[in-house]
Amino acid sequence: MNVQSVMTANPACCTPKTPLRDVAKMMVQHDCGQIPVVDEAGAPLGVITDRDITVRMVATGRDTLHGCAADAMSSPAQTIRSDSPLKDAVCLMEASKIRRVPVVDTHGRLSGMLSIADLALNGKTEATAEVVREVSEPKH
Repeated sequence: MNVQSVMTANPACCTPKTPLRDVAKMMVQHDCGQIPVVDEAGAPLGVITDRDITVRMVATGRDTLHGCAADAMSSPAQTIRSDSPLKDAVCLMEASKIRRVPVVDTHGRLSGMLSIADLALNGKTEATAEVVREVSEPKH
């Protein structure tokens, strides 16, 4: 089974210049906590999470009203190709301690998102448990 078979296709995304307020609205509208940040060609540059906005902007007193995605995003983006085996995605998520990973096509353009929820909803309970255990391990 490959990544494309369980990923969420056509995810919401933004550019580095997208205002933070718009990024937050996308998160509400699409019921997600992470938005991929892409370049003009649609290739992922990074990701921005609700936690990124909180920790990098709000908690440090930075201007969230005039801030943009580039101000808070994590970069570079860890990505996986849509034709990769699901096991490769699980290994990447574990090694990088991430709960979601942008999926790219053969040209490197964003084509989907793979999350722990996608694994769980598609009956991959062993993979889900494995990722949750590894991702939740405290950093030293």
